[in-house]
Amino acid sequence: MSKSALTGTRIRARRTVLGLAQAELARRVGVSPSYLNLIEHNRRGVGADLLDRMAEALGVPAESLREGAGAALLETMREAAASAPADAAALPEIDRAEEFAGRFPGWAALVAAQSRRLAALERTVERLTDRMTHDPHLSAALHELLSVASALRSTATILAETGDIAPEWRARFLANLDTDSRRMAEGAQALVGYLDAAQPEESGLAAPQEELEAWLEARGWHLPEVEGEAAPHGAGPSPEAGSEGLVAGAPELATASARALARSHLERARADAAALPLSRLAAALAAHGPDPAALAAALGVEGDLPRLFRRLAALPAGFGGLPPVGLVVCDGSGTLTFRRPVPGFGLPRFGAACPLWPLFQALARPLQPLRVTVQTAGRPAQRFEAFAICRPRVPAGFGTPAVLEASMLLLPAAGEGAAEAEAPVQAVGTSCRICPRQACPARREPALVAEAG
Repeated sequence: MSKSALTGTRIRARRTVLGLAQAELARRVGVSPSYLNLIEHNRRGVGADLLDRMAEALGVPAESLREGAGAALLETMREAAASAPADAAALPEIDRAEEFAGRFPGWAALVAAQSRRLAALERTVERLTDRMTHDPHLSAALHELLSVASALRSTATILAETGDIAPEWRARFLANLDTDSRRMAEGAQALVGYLDAAQPEESGLAAPQEELEAWLEARGWHLPEVEGEAAPHGAGPSPEAGSEGLVAGAPELATASARALARSHLERARADAAALPLSRLAAALAAHGPDPAALAAALGVEGDLPRLFRRLAALPAGFGGLPPVGLVVCDGSGTLTFRRPVPGFGLPRFGAACPLWPLFQALARPLQPLRVTVQTAGRPAQRFEAFAICRPRVPAGFGTPAVLEASMLLLPAAGEGAAEAEAPVQAVGTSCRICPRQACPARREPALVAEAG
């Protein structure tokens, strides 16, 4: 239902709140009560002049009667409704969200705020769980505090249970208590400072790969320096020199290992850009949309889908009408070596990803492309088209093993029409620790959260 179609509903709701009789409002704005009744039941339109008079009589801006609830509020309410358990006693009426927001804006704002807070708390649980499980500094700090606490307890037990300790030894034990208590206080203070120093959305970088991803994220995942034709020989700085300048001046690349990874990434990105320049990609996207299979056929890269995946994930935001995309890459051991997140699809920071991802299924089927519709366990559950393939990064030779690399491109699902409804949907999560699906056959460990109901 359009916004304008509910103007009458908003007028009636505001009049009721003020305690005005329909005849009284009709008299104030200069229309008959019967005509106002038709307007309030959305059977007659409201002209601009009449709407202004009604807004003045009702004591509200005309825009609030004309537009109703904001688009952001309505979208948040729809997301909150979509996250309701399927087996709930009464499901929310999503198609009446605008009517509810127009009649009860305060309650609608509260529902939206609670939904946003729930989503924020879930992200916090996910981030802290990942951090507590894998952050080496945090693990070492907690181990140190526990060791000091054990030492304090042992010393205190000796003093409490031994009555005939010589004064010299008693003084030594007391000195140990003083020293260990100071160590514990300093360690706790340092740990609190470390936790407080972390940003709300990021808990500090712990690996060169994360530094690389932070650098790319700061640049919008796009590297314009690798695009375009290479300069003629002797006509300008070499690509290597340009890469070194980019890497050396990046504050996110704090370690030598991260800078080495960035140089390798730039070299690969430059080769990808030369094989699939922006002009060809723009033409293919205009003709075929974001479907990787159709794009690969049009661009002649059916045999090198990972390169197409990387190029799509490295395009500028909104290029050629491309929706937000995600890219995850892992090696043959299943370790995530590259992560470009997409809104709605959680990616673990340190690994231990969901074993049901098509990314890992592709490892068992080298060179066989996979396309799977997946549905996340977030709030609300979202569907994505996952395109995955595994190829040798280094081909096998006589006496040497192949080095495998699997890539998974993520695109938001287009919709839930008849074709989509008939397609099987694979339920996936971020990692077992924070996935609410307790009955998952691939679960490795108990979850910290559980599905409602």
